[in-house]
Amino acid sequence: MSHASDEATPPASVHTISVRTMSGGDVPLSDYAGRVLLIVNTASRCGFTPQYEALESMANRHRDRGFEVLAFPCDDFLRQEPGTDEEILEFCQRRFDLHFPVFSKLHVKGPKMHPLYTHLTKASDHAGAVRWNFTKFLIDRHGRTAARFEPNVSPGSAPVSRAIQELLESA
Repeated sequence: MSHASDEATPPASVHTISVRTMSGGDVPLSDYAGRVLLIVNTASRCGFTPQYEALESMANRHRDRGFEVLAFPCDDFLRQEPGTDEEILEFCQRRFDLHFPVFSKLHVKGPKMHPLYTHLTKASDHAGAVRWNFTKFLIDRHGRTAARFEPNVSPGSAPVSRAIQELLESA
């Protein structure tokens, strides 16, 4: 149940939000407390889809240090993610052999925007509408948004790598 006071004071942390898995269960993002997260809205038919390779490489390289990539497919931009959750997951595993979590398709804009993206785009220090697929939000170990990278910034680029490194090295 939502109260007006809840809406007036957005959560300070993504850890207060739950998301749906591809198998239909809910996962509280508090399960990732203490980890550095890169939250990405994804699409299978986007020109940026090859970024999955860099995301998987980055997840593998830093996982043991407390880093995780979380992918959230969305079909809000030119129907570039029209498939079902099962089709999306099959594509991601077959084409990119992904081992990081890919969650159930959600909305990152509009009246059906998921609470995670309401928080990321309206309540964080890096607020602003998501304008395309593969927008990346870097979340610190406490669930606060530390940085935002637009779709044209490769996950493997120096700015992204530096920002992740800094968060992994901080307590």
